[in-house]
Amino acid sequence: VMKPLFLFLLHTKNKVDDELEMTMVCHRPEGLEQLEAQTNFTKQELQVLYRGFKNECPSGVVNEETFKHIYAQFFPHGDASTYAHYLFNAFDTRNNGSIKFEDFVMGLSTLLRGTVREKLEWTFHLYDINRDGFINKEEMTEIVRAIYDMMGKYTYPALKGDVPKQHVDAFFEKMDKNKDGVVTLEEFVLACQEDENMMRSMQLFENVM
Repeated sequence: VMKPLFLFLLHTKNKVDDELEMTMVCHRPEGLEQLEAQTNFTKQELQVLYRGFKNECPSGVVNEETFKHIYAQFFPHGDASTYAHYLFNAFDTRNNGSIKFEDFVMGLSTLLRGTVREKLEWTFHLYDINRDGFINKEEMTEIVRAIYDMMGKYTYPALKGDVPKQHVDAFFEKMDKNKDGVVTLEEFVLACQEDENMMRSMQLFENVM
C-alpha cells in the first residue's frame, strides 16, 4: 500500500509555473546534496519530491489544513481530520505550525526506507502526543480511535463495542512490561519486535501515513 503523503507528492503537474514561483515569498530547501546525505533518497528522487511539494505548496511550507485536505481525499468514507492533526504534529518537529520540505522529506524517508527500529521510533513519537517520552493508554486510544474514524464504516462495517479501546487494552497488556501504566520507547520497540501480530498492526497503521 503506497502512502497517501507519497502519492500526494507524485500527483504533480509536468511543469511548474515559474512566474508564480517568482512572485511568492518561498522557503527554499537546504542543498539537495545535504538532504541526500541525511535521507534514504537519491538526489533524483529528492528533485521529483521537491517538484511535487512545490506544485502543491508553492510557498514551500505545509500547514495542518493541507494535511487534512490530503487525507480527506484519500479516505472519503471516514473522518480523517483527527488523524491528520496528530500526523501533522509528528512531522512538525520544530513545533511552529508549519512543515518545511526538509522536515517532510526526513519523516518520509524514515517511513518509506528506514530500518524497522527507525520506523518504530517514528511511530512511538506519533503516539506520544504530549511528547513526555512515554505513551499512556489515553494517548494510544486517541490515535487508534482516529485511525478507525478515518478508515470509516465501509472498512469496519460492524464494530461491536468499543473496539479501539479493546485494541489498546490488548496492546498495553503486552507492551507495559513493568505494569507502571506507561510504555517507554524500549518497551514499545521490544514488544513490536517480539510479537508478529503487533508488528503487523503497526505496519498497518504505517500504511495510512
